[in-house]
Amino acid sequence: MTRSLAHGLNGSADLPIPLTYALIGAAWALTFSFAILLVAWRRPRLDPDAPGRLLPSVVRAVIDSRVVRIVLGMVGVAAAVVVGLVAVFGSASPQRNPVPGVFYVYVWVGVMLASLVIGPVWKVVSPMRALHRFGSFVLRRSPDAGFRQYPSSWGCRPAVLGLFAFVWLELASPDPGSVAAVGWWLFGYAVVTLAGLAVFGTVWAERADPFEVYSSLLARLSVFARRSSGELVLRAPLSNLAGTPVLPGSVALAATLLGSTAFDSLSALPGWRNLVDSLGGGSVFGATLVRSIGLLAVILIVGVVFTVAARATGGLTRDERAELPGLLAHSITPIIAGYIVAHYLTFLVEKGQATLLLFADPFQQGWDIGGLAHYQVHYVLSDHPTVLATTKVLAVLTGHVLGVTAAHDKCLRLLPPKHRATGQLALMLTMVGYTFTGLYLLFGG
Repeated sequence: MTRSLAHGLNGSADLPIPLTYALIGAAWALTFSFAILLVAWRRPRLDPDAPGRLLPSVVRAVIDSRVVRIVLGMVGVAAAVVVGLVAVFGSASPQRNPVPGVFYVYVWVGVMLASLVIGPVWKVVSPMRALHRFGSFVLRRSPDAGFRQYPSSWGCRPAVLGLFAFVWLELASPDPGSVAAVGWWLFGYAVVTLAGLAVFGTVWAERADPFEVYSSLLARLSVFARRSSGELVLRAPLSNLAGTPVLPGSVALAATLLGSTAFDSLSALPGWRNLVDSLGGGSVFGATLVRSIGLLAVILIVGVVFTVAARATGGLTRDERAELPGLLAHSITPIIAGYIVAHYLTFLVEKGQATLLLFADPFQQGWDIGGLAHYQVHYVLSDHPTVLATTKVLAVLTGHVLGVTAAHDKCLRLLPPKHRATGQLALMLTMVGYTFTGLYLLFGG
C-alpha cells in the first residue's frame, strides 16, 4: 500500500459520463429544487422534536441493553489491541500490514458510512469510551463526571484540530501509508482522548473526539433518532439534521470535512502534482509544505465562502447575521455525506477487501487465518463503470439537494419574511459552486 491507500479511487477512468452532461444536470437539478422549495415550501417543516415512530419494545430493549453495549465495547477494545499488536510486531511494509487499511478504510470510511445509515457507530464501539467506562467503574465514578468542566467556549474546536491532523496525515504528509506514521498517530489519539475523558468526562468524547464528532454528525442523516426521553424512534432524516447542535467551531468542522474531500480529488489531478513538484523544489519537505498549504487553503476557501454567503442577507442586525453561518452549518452535512459516497465508495468496497485479506497472516508467520489467503479482491464496482459513475453523480446531487432543503427550511425560521427569498440566493449560488467544483474534481478535471 502506497500513498494511493489514503485516497479514494476516483478519476475519469471510472466515470464514463461526459463532464458537461453531469454539470448541466447538476445545475438544472439544484435550480429546479430551489425554485420548487420557494414555491411549495413556504413554512418551516423540519422538526427535530417530532415524536417519530417508536421502534418495537423488543428492538429497543436489545439495542439499549447494557450487556449488548458492554459486548460491543469489548469488541472495540479487542480490535484496538489487535491493531496495536499488528502495528508494533507486524511488517513495516504497508503492502503486507493491514493497519493502514484499518485506519483509512474501516474507521475513516466504513464507520462513517455505517453511521450515516444506523446512527452514531463510533460512540458505541469506541475503545476509548469503553476503557474510560471501565476505569470509572473501578474508581466508582460516573463516566460523565470529570475533574474539570469542559469549557463551553471550546465547542467542537478540539475535534476540528483532530480531524485536520487526520486529513493532514492522509493528504499532505510525506508517507501517509507508513505503518509507523499511522501507528504513532493512533497512539497520540489514544493518549489525548483518554486524558480528555479522564479530565472532562464523556463530554470530551462528544465534542472533542474527532471520530465521534464526525460519526455523530453524519448520524444526523440516519432515520434512527432518540426522543428527549431517550426512546429510540424512526424519524425523517432532515428533521434529525435540523436538531444538530450549534457549537463554536461548527463551521470549521464542516469546512474541514468538505474541504479535505475536495482537496483529495484535487491532489489526484496531474496539474496539481506538477505544481507540487515545481514549487516543492524536488525535496520531500518542500512537497509536504506545498501540500499542507494547499490543504489548508482549500479548507479556508470552503469555510470563508460559506460564511460570507450565509451572512449575505438583509433585515437582520450585524450580530444576528454573524450567527447565521453556525446556524446554517448543518446544511453542509448532506453535501459531505454525498461526497463520502461518491469519493470513497470504491475505496471502501475494494480496498476494504484487500485490507481484510492481509489479516490472513498479520505477523508474517505463514498463517492462513479463516482461509483468507485463498481469496482474491473482487472489483465489483470498478468492473461496472457506468453504474459506478451514475451512483457517484446521484450521490453528489442528492447531497446538494438535501443541503439546499435543510438550508431553506432553516432560513424560513431565521430570516425576515421580506428577505426569505433574496437572503438565500448567495447560499444557493454557493451550493451550485460546490456542486460544479466537486463534480469537476470527481471527474479528474
